[in-house]
Amino acid sequence: MTAIISATELAHEIDGEAPPVLLDVRWRLSLAKAAGEPEFDGRAEYAAGHIPGAVFVDLDRELAAAPGERGRHPLPDLAEFGAAMRRAGVSASRPVVVYDGGVGWAAARAWWLLRWTGHPDVRVLDGGLPAWRGPLSTGTPVPAEGDFRPEPDPAGLLDADRAAALAGSGVLLDARAGERYRGEVEPIDRVGGHIPGAVSAPTTENVGPDGRFLSAADLRDRFKALGVSTDVPVGVYCGSGVSAAQEVLALAVAGIPAALYVGSWSEWSSDPSRPVAVGPDPR
Repeated sequence: MTAIISATELAHEIDGEAPPVLLDVRWRLSLAKAAGEPEFDGRAEYAAGHIPGAVFVDLDRELAAAPGERGRHPLPDLAEFGAAMRRAGVSASRPVVVYDGGVGWAAARAWWLLRWTGHPDVRVLDGGLPAWRGPLSTGTPVPAEGDFRPEPDPAGLLDADRAAALAGSGVLLDARAGERYRGEVEPIDRVGGHIPGAVSAPTTENVGPDGRFLSAADLRDRFKALGVSTDVPVGVYCGSGVSAAQEVLALAVAGIPAALYVGSWSEWSSDPSRPVAVGPDPR
């Protein structure tokens, strides 16, 4: 089973006998408050036009718990997450397709949560809404209640201690921009830098100029150059466990399983006792 779906394939499936559940997870990492700009409003974007039948999912409220000691986007309460997915029409026996505004981060967060909690068939629309060439709707569908019940897989999740250990025993990828990894700038968290031993692997290098993922072969080459293979355990983190999900998705496209450190740098850097490395070298 593939982790992504093209817009052409999605249009065909929507018109088929068993259309997928569609989830619209438009979200954007924003520094608007600091810049004095209005906040991005994913729900308003959804209301202005979405793929027909899609249900809006709020990343901050339904795919994450409130910010705190566990990071800026910690895991949601799984009972609440399950209820939100059932309200959106998600059932274990029906495929799900998730999309966002094109960056792929938010859609991948929903993809990862659903896969990690046991849904067998979830894909991300490659290129997001900008890749869609079909009609848009401004209506708000009311889907039939789904039956999905989250059953998490502990193997797919890292905490701070397991992430630190993986940086030594396997490959821990840092999905943030290179300048944040190196500690040159840090616009959000307490301090810049990276987890000692982590390898810089910005998410921007997983996609081409059109916002679509590189081919599986090109992604395998990219990750191989970073020391990744199917023979070693792989983990990924970012600022708050959102963009790293896109990297886990890219690894899945390449055929490489990886775990996600959801707390990510926002959790790691909040504890002054944890070591911080700076500069281009992992250590």
